[in-house]
Amino acid sequence: MIKKLIECVPNFSEGNDLNIIKQITDEIESVVGVRLIDVDPGKATNRTVVTFVGTPEEVCEAAFRAVKKAQELIDMRKHKGEHPRFGATDVCPLVPVSNITMEEVVEYAHKLAERIGRELNIPVYCYEFAAKEPKRKNLANCRAGEYEALPQRIGSEEWKPDYGPAQWTESIAKSGATAVGARNFLIAYNVNLNTTSVRRANSIAFDVRERGRVKREGDPINGKIIKDENGNPVYEPGLLKAVKAIGWYIEEYGIAQISMNLTDITVTPLHIAFDTVCERAHARGLRVTGSELVGVVPLQAMLDAGKYFLKKQNRSIGIPDSEIIKIAIKSLGLDELYPFDPKKKIIEYILEEENPKALVKKNLVDFANETASESPAPGGGSISAYMGALGAALATMVANLSSHKRGWDDRWEEFSNWAEKGKEIQEKLIRLVDEDTNAFNRIMSAFDLPKNTEEEKVARKLAVQEATKFATEVPFKTMELCFEAIKVAKTMAEIGNPNSVTDAGVGALAARSGAYGAFLNVKINAAGLDDKPFATSIIAKGEEILRQIETLEKEVLEIVNSKITA
Repeated sequence: MIKKLIECVPNFSEGNDLNIIKQITDEIESVVGVRLIDVDPGKATNRTVVTFVGTPEEVCEAAFRAVKKAQELIDMRKHKGEHPRFGATDVCPLVPVSNITMEEVVEYAHKLAERIGRELNIPVYCYEFAAKEPKRKNLANCRAGEYEALPQRIGSEEWKPDYGPAQWTESIAKSGATAVGARNFLIAYNVNLNTTSVRRANSIAFDVRERGRVKREGDPINGKIIKDENGNPVYEPGLLKAVKAIGWYIEEYGIAQISMNLTDITVTPLHIAFDTVCERAHARGLRVTGSELVGVVPLQAMLDAGKYFLKKQNRSIGIPDSEIIKIAIKSLGLDELYPFDPKKKIIEYILEEENPKALVKKNLVDFANETASESPAPGGGSISAYMGALGAALATMVANLSSHKRGWDDRWEEFSNWAEKGKEIQEKLIRLVDEDTNAFNRIMSAFDLPKNTEEEKVARKLAVQEATKFATEVPFKTMELCFEAIKVAKTMAEIGNPNSVTDAGVGALAARSGAYGAFLNVKINAAGLDDKPFATSIIAKGEEILRQIETLEKEVLEIVNSKITA
């Protein structure tokens, strides 16, 4: 069964006392089914951003326990910090991660908000997608005036909490209010400036944020504020959609920053926000020195950033993800203030469960020794997939070398496209190395099923047939990908860097061997299928792929040998 996963990113109004923070996060980790993936305290802001992921019910339980512990340990009457705040647990947004709709997340947000208000007697405002009225969608509206304005606001008809008490008490004076929301993935992102001036940082923030700045007559700084018919200030929109930003000074680092919330990275990605701030800083005589990611970031955001900067350098983007991420880190200056560890900051890497038995995690010697052992897996299918992956890797290498070749600068994008295609094929074949072994193990598990009754025999036979069909389809997929790898190798032999033509040739031979080896597995597994039409069809398709591969292999070797001779 596919699990529904959501993320919760509560912000607690404590960033200095690590003991308090630890007690709160211990509550989160006490819930089975929840994984704490990031704790990011800030001394100057006196605020800690915590991120955890899990199944919806468990995440909501962990969030409730954390809010309760924060209520016990944090006294808002004594709180001071650089960041806007109005409660011990200031905000508690729920975010869809996988296999769940925003509508479902909103329902969970309302249930969590109602429970916090009812059981903990904390005033709760629902914001973003969970807002119960349009003006409460914007968190800034709910938190206007911050903690100091709460005594008057919670008792008013206009700003009565959505859940919880609406009268100011000693308990609420200590806890403050909490905003519970449902939102899309948000990146909290700060850009560092070579200045200590908050006023200048704010000027850049007003340039870039979606809301922009207040319009004035004449002088943009001291001119009279322009107002609409209702007496409200008129704003001149900023450059970036789905971006909130302010300028502040961080005493811890002795610099001013542009602090941004990127509320929709499909509208304004990380790298565009960074580059736009760079442009506006330069226009104001300032310089960006680096940036800081608060909390975690999706893998795709980092890959998009790395590819963006590689393209600006006229370099191939068909390189390993680790190299793309390294470019992103350096280009964005994410390691200026402290080391940036992708395994601790990129959400997919944090959630990635290490499988000690995974073949692709072994070194070359261990992989060979595992293959040579008495265990029947890995076998020919896994080796075939790996040969194909090496073939695709060699073709990709030639494309990258060609993209970087002196004198071919005007062709970098052409070869980058081929490298990206080769890399995609390589990654798919790498995944099939373990998938083929998994397919074999599925067959063995099916044969181990009980067969004491007629019902058990029928169920066992069905399981064996399903596993065998899957074990036939996996090597066939290997064949298809090896075929695609040879196509890339042939093109690189034809138009790639002539100094690497033999690499393209070896790549074609490796992929050809991978396809032939995979076909042997297709045939032996298909022979055990009761579904004879499927077995006949997949074998015929495999034979046709091999015929085309033989033709391509011959053409590649002719090209390679002619260039060697020349």
